[in-house]
Amino acid sequence: MPTARGLAALCLLLLAALALPGAASAQLDASEAVRSAERDPKLVEVREQHGSLTHSASMVDGNWEVAWFAGGKEVALVIVDPASGLVRESWTGYQVAWKMARGYSGSFGHKLNAPYVFLPLCAIFLIGLLDWRRPWSLASLDLLALLGFGVSHIFFNRTEIGVSVPLQYAPLLYLFGRALWIGLRGRDQSSTRGLGSSWPAAWLLVAALFLVGFRVGLNLADSGAIDVGYASVVGADRIAHGEPVYGNFPDGVSQGDTYGPVNYIAYVPFERIWPWSGSWDDLPAAHGAAVFFDLATFALLILLGRRIRPGPAGNKLAATLAFGWAAYPYTAFALLSNSNDALVGLLLVATLLVLARPAARGVLSALATLAKFAPAVLVPMLATYRPAGGVAGGTTPEDALATGRGGGSPAATGPAGVTFGIAFALTTVALMIWPAIDPGLSTVWDRTIAYQAGRDSPFSIWGQVAGLEPLRIAILAAVGALSVFLAFRPRRKNLLQVSALGAALLIGVQLTMQHWFYLYIVWFYPLLLVALTLRHGERSNDQIFG
Repeated sequence: MPTARGLAALCLLLLAALALPGAASAQLDASEAVRSAERDPKLVEVREQHGSLTHSASMVDGNWEVAWFAGGKEVALVIVDPASGLVRESWTGYQVAWKMARGYSGSFGHKLNAPYVFLPLCAIFLIGLLDWRRPWSLASLDLLALLGFGVSHIFFNRTEIGVSVPLQYAPLLYLFGRALWIGLRGRDQSSTRGLGSSWPAAWLLVAALFLVGFRVGLNLADSGAIDVGYASVVGADRIAHGEPVYGNFPDGVSQGDTYGPVNYIAYVPFERIWPWSGSWDDLPAAHGAAVFFDLATFALLILLGRRIRPGPAGNKLAATLAFGWAAYPYTAFALLSNSNDALVGLLLVATLLVLARPAARGVLSALATLAKFAPAVLVPMLATYRPAGGVAGGTTPEDALATGRGGGSPAATGPAGVTFGIAFALTTVALMIWPAIDPGLSTVWDRTIAYQAGRDSPFSIWGQVAGLEPLRIAILAAVGALSVFLAFRPRRKNLLQVSALGAALLIGVQLTMQHWFYLYIVWFYPLLLVALTLRHGERSNDQIFG
């Protein structure tokens, strides 16, 4: 039998044995972390390129982050486990400064990125909107182009932005040309047809409702708010507490005041229901706003379809538009990222609903412009809009929409344009008067448009390829000239043309952006969806908005 002294000795030995691993796993200090980082192969390559490097080491989120600099510019970042000394991650090039280029799981889209979610959604979108009676039509190519962003997206998720960025321009360029072609020619294209599902309207609507519920469920179960949603909630908090928005953001999202005031105002109701905690947590207000923008756009598209066409044709159009929104992977991408981008699409669909009411059109145009600025390119066309048909021209509203020809007064300088201008100006003044007082228009300009125009981003060819700035400026000037041209030609436009040309202008702006991302697709997608769907051939009513 062991004695008490023997038992005590045995316990001491066990405690010593347990203590040894703990002693061996003592955390590395900064110099040891640097020595571990120096052995990383990527850092060896960077040293061969740049020669002598300086470094700094800091503890971030429980790991050592060792940054390496050449001529004051950070060229490499190595993340070291403080217990084992193993390199967890190492980044060079664009991925040093841009975390979103590192392919972290769940940063954008969350579960949508899973192949078992993304690919079936693409298949449902394609099968649901494909006209199986004409599978080789141009409309089928339109669907493939809309899904073509997925090719770029695959490489983005693999952190290969040198491949993903050039690939994003192929669908953008195709859709720009397609939208411009449709808008300039209107419905006078007997050889081509638009999107027209072979499914009955009831099937489309049931599928759309199911998909909407599925997307909202994913948002609530597995999604997080990116910096865009965080910034919007912070801005709403500032407004709710009577504080200035611009130049008044916390360090964690210091450039979050880059949007128009409408964006932050839109988040105020949600921030009041779910107040901001003061930190970047789950941000339920961002979830609530994203879900609302998504559902509201879905509902307005249904309403738009029912108002354009009467009877069963209207039911089919409404169901097609609803399905097109709910099944498209990149509307879900915006929702599951809890971004603010669907707000732009929502305001533009609302603008279509009041298209022939100059005052309402002016108000909504101002709201869209002061949300994310890009819709400003639509303002000249919207200011000069007149319905294409009318009694004065001797044609029915249905014929006017179908052909793009009809009566009505010239659109350029009539009373409707004045009414639009007054409504637009008054709305702009009402929204900008507070920021103009505090902190001042100069600060607002610097924090918004000036910052966006001058930012350096690897998420465009303009940021990746040196020397292309003159070409970008030339294209931007051409888009501006196109915006003015479309204010006067075609002289009379129908709903289809406004939708298509509006989509073309927004895509044109996106082609010149220093920083482009898949979230921006929802800016133009609702307009393009309406234009593609209206081209399917049924007669429509352009005057029901008057």
